[in-house]
Amino acid sequence: MEKAVHLSTKAGPAVPGEPTKTGTSMVDTAAAAVQSFAPVNQIHQHLCAFHFYAYDMTRQVEAHHFCGHINEDMRQCLIYDGPDANARLIGLEYIVTEKLFMTLPDEEKKLWHTHEWEVKGGFLFMPGVPELIQRQDLEKVAKTYGKVYHFWQVDLGHELPIGLPNIMMAVTRDGQLYPEMVKETEKRFGISIDKERESRAYMKGPDHGIHPLANGGGKGLKLELREVDIKPVESVPRVFV
Repeated sequence: MEKAVHLSTKAGPAVPGEPTKTGTSMVDTAAAAVQSFAPVNQIHQHLCAFHFYAYDMTRQVEAHHFCGHINEDMRQCLIYDGPDANARLIGLEYIVTEKLFMTLPDEEKKLWHTHEWEVKGGFLFMPGVPELIQRQDLEKVAKTYGKVYHFWQVDLGHELPIGLPNIMMAVTRDGQLYPEMVKETEKRFGISIDKERESRAYMKGPDHGIHPLANGGGKGLKLELREVDIKPVESVPRVFV
């Protein structure tokens, strides 16, 4: 069995491949000068938090979210294993308000997690942003729900994205995260989670309380691959072939 490591305290796996060549960099630079990167340019904030695998809470990773709003009720985030230029894109998260979450089918609600304790407990923060400014947005985040998939199991030392996507969850109470992982993150970013918690004590979660089906409905979740028979081409209308 592969052994997980806490990536807030361990260097990530080296990605195989040759260093980027000068010619490749020149083409990239030329393309960047004329192309639009409108979707990526909508990213406006960096959130750092911790995720654990929905089927195995002992596997925990530090997750760096780079997020942009689609509208006032939804934002989308690219998730990296670190804040640096060479960080690996390991997943994505959709964040919605309670209003949108309540419109989801019950089976879908199980795939979403709450952010109330993640925010109020001080475990979610904006690196480098003064707490007074953070609180203006985190007051909103505390009321939201998120759906996360990780595609790259860097905690197992995988050099490439291997296997199926994994549903991830977030902290919902004290005692779930490894203390050493939290302390290392505090040291690296120069923050105090206890102080963050004190300053956010007034914040509130979802107006209707945490939905009982959220956070996996209290159960573990894991994606599995199932083979199915597909119809031969002859059975497909010619207009689609």
